[in-house]
Amino acid sequence: MLSFDEAGARRLEAVYTTPDVAGQRHDVRRILALRPGEQVVDIGAGPGLLAVEMAAEVGPDGGVHAVEPSESMRARAQARARPPGAAHIEVSDGSADALPLPDSSVDAAVSTQVFEYLHDVPGALAEVHRVLRPGGRVLLLDTDWDSIVWHTRDDARTARILAAWDEHLADPHLPRTLAPALRAAGFSAVLTRVLPLLNIGYDPNSYSAMTASTIAEYVTGRAGISGADAQAWLDDVTSLGEAAFFSLNRYAFLADR
Repeated sequence: MLSFDEAGARRLEAVYTTPDVAGQRHDVRRILALRPGEQVVDIGAGPGLLAVEMAAEVGPDGGVHAVEPSESMRARAQARARPPGAAHIEVSDGSADALPLPDSSVDAAVSTQVFEYLHDVPGALAEVHRVLRPGGRVLLLDTDWDSIVWHTRDDARTARILAAWDEHLADPHLPRTLAPALRAAGFSAVLTRVLPLLNIGYDPNSYSAMTASTIAEYVTGRAGISGADAQAWLDDVTSLGEAAFFSLNRYAFLADR
């Protein structure tokens, strides 16, 4: 698993501020379709960017509960400025399988890039079901890492790097089984949308460029990958210029309680 100490939190926050991920948050909010006055929980809220945007949507009569297990991430979420007229944001220590909320207390729940890290997805879905009010809705966004297309000069090396990168997740292919898991947990009307990340041409302020350095650091020493191997791969993907190409699919699941 990835750890989010101060340096890790700072790096992830930088990724979240790229145009790619900002656009993803816009799509998530469009699908969730929050209304003024609603109560919403952001499960695995990270540095609080989505929570702040949702606070503006639900307004002063609504509320946002940002649940995050990382202390460094919670500090960033606490420090993030709220726009005028936004809802109060309650930032709490907690996790997907232990939400610090009463039964039937929120109208909506959202979790982006969290459930693929969980070893007990059914348990976490049961917890989401518990805190949602009848008629409430949940939106889960996760990645199938087999959907990645990353142009490099050495495809065999890239395949080894990405196979080692899969080890940072409990399930790198979670979207394939998430719809039936939601139904088994008591949710209904499951709708699915694909949200692709696409980078053409190298841009240091892109999801792929920033994630490449994280991948290179993580895979070093895993699956027989040396530091030299990881650095050679990183040098490759960051030196392609206009020939760079990256695509990755994330899948949004919207379901009713």
